[in-house]
Amino acid sequence: MNIGIFTDTYFPQVSGVATSIQTLKEQLESRGHNVYIFTTTDPLVPEDAIEPNIYRMPSVAFVSFKERRIAVRGLFSALQVARKLNLDIVHTQTEFSMGYIGKFVARNLKIPTVHTYHTMYEDYLHYVMNGHLLKPYHVRQFTRAFLHHDAGVVAPTDRVLDTLSGYEVKSPIRVIGTGVNLDAYEKTPTRDIRHELGLDDVPVLISLSRVAFEKKINRVIASMPAILKQVPNAILLIVGDGPARESLEEQVEDMGLEKHVRFIGQVEHDEVPLYYRAADIFLSASDSEAQGLTYLEAMAAGTKVLALKGEYTDKLLNDPTVGRTFATTKEMAHQAVEYLQHPGQYGDDTIRNQKLREVSATCFGERVEKFYDDAAVYYENVLKPQLEERAVAAPLRLRRVRGKEL
Repeated sequence: MNIGIFTDTYFPQVSGVATSIQTLKEQLESRGHNVYIFTTTDPLVPEDAIEPNIYRMPSVAFVSFKERRIAVRGLFSALQVARKLNLDIVHTQTEFSMGYIGKFVARNLKIPTVHTYHTMYEDYLHYVMNGHLLKPYHVRQFTRAFLHHDAGVVAPTDRVLDTLSGYEVKSPIRVIGTGVNLDAYEKTPTRDIRHELGLDDVPVLISLSRVAFEKKINRVIASMPAILKQVPNAILLIVGDGPARESLEEQVEDMGLEKHVRFIGQVEHDEVPLYYRAADIFLSASDSEAQGLTYLEAMAAGTKVLALKGEYTDKLLNDPTVGRTFATTKEMAHQAVEYLQHPGQYGDDTIRNQKLREVSATCFGERVEKFYDDAAVYYENVLKPQLEERAVAAPLRLRRVRGKEL
């Protein structure tokens, strides 16, 4: 199968979406498929760079979200390339520029489109005029319109499924959690990050994500004084970069936590497992996660996970040998202290290994491949006849309108 993945976000951009797409690409290729990435240009990628099976469309930085890109050209060039590649299916991974280009390509080639709904946009409305311009109603209407006539929609979690069902999306939806490349976490580490940072005998907590306001890293920092009362030498590493960094650095300074909170900045994708391994506990107070890939990565590294209470996290972290959920900052601090002071009580990896098998990259690839097959059947039997009927009816409707005008 020749598969075209259309996305505004791809490496070298660092995000859960980019990681998810890379994992999917590798798994589909290992199963004998040809995968082609259609994405945006990036300042970190030279124009003459050789990137096999990657096609970049001219782009600019997205308003209020400078790390992300929006394609400004490429509609017809993408169609021309897709024709030469003889694509069998389009998989869009964005609701913006490259997503619409992907839908345009699929419509013209008369092939099915599958979409992955990565982002809970109601959690991000503050990026557009501080939330004064767009409302949840607009997200609902926009989402329904974008997903209209898709042959299938991938929901990374039940929360996304419930949201899309609430939006009354008509396309078939299937919950397929993003898989984790366990090989990257099982191989022998090439570096000892703890030693490099001088933290050999120090309890280490970690926050690893885009440093954005919706990640609620300020709450993680706010829990540190309570943790330090009982574990006075604990260190929190904040790995990543983003628009909230300056505000968080000011918070650390105001709270006098400079010796206990370190901002590492953005790290290379290949180094991410090393940083998870360097920590005893991964902390997340985010309430905007669509798929919680960071939780799974931390689990794969053998790091305990503390995450905000929710339907998905309660199900994932339902055993203390894997992690726990919390509802308040006070509860988060209490649980962190419990893990740090009694590590031997939670060393059984049986449950963790069972969960990791369920979210392995291999299972992810198998499930998406099966969904492609089902989407192709749905397209041929349901969508294609509808689209052909509309194409035949359109000239008739136009003649009626013109007749009335005359």
